[in-house]
Amino acid sequence: MGSAAGGYQLIDAHYQALYRYAYRLTGSWSVAEDLTSETFLAAVAALQRGAVPDLSVAWLIRVARNKLVDQWRREEREERKRFRLLESSEDDEPDDELEERFERARVHTVLTGLGAHHRAALTLRYLDGLSVPDVADHLGRTVHATEALLVRARRAFRARYHEGTDDD
Repeated sequence: MGSAAGGYQLIDAHYQALYRYAYRLTGSWSVAEDLTSETFLAAVAALQRGAVPDLSVAWLIRVARNKLVDQWRREEREERKRFRLLESSEDDEPDDELEERFERARVHTVLTGLGAHHRAALTLRYLDGLSVPDVADHLGRTVHATEALLVRARRAFRARYHEGTDDD
């Protein structure tokens, strides 16, 4: 099945099977949907580039597994960055430092409450200091889609951050 047309037929024929496989791996229908979509986008891109001489179900499963591992790695990096924000070596801190620690804890709590896409985008952009194109590359999105995601993520962060406070 080396032809592009045959590859597209294979994709159509195996979408549901790959979706169920992704659900078994993740335990989440929404994550499985994202994983399946990302896998088939990668398959279409590979077909268009002629990078897959023989597209098979095994190849699709391998791509899905690799995409999931990439996602887990991103989540692990994100988690390490958040905990690094909260680290401190001093027990007796001046009021300013104590206040800063409380602020970091509050930011951590708000980030934890956001959805995975928002959390990843904000972490990569503001904690890792990546440019928007680099964030887009890490998330496998276009720059325009990433800019829109960052706008929504900042809005969600601000809303949660200001819940229960009198701040604007």
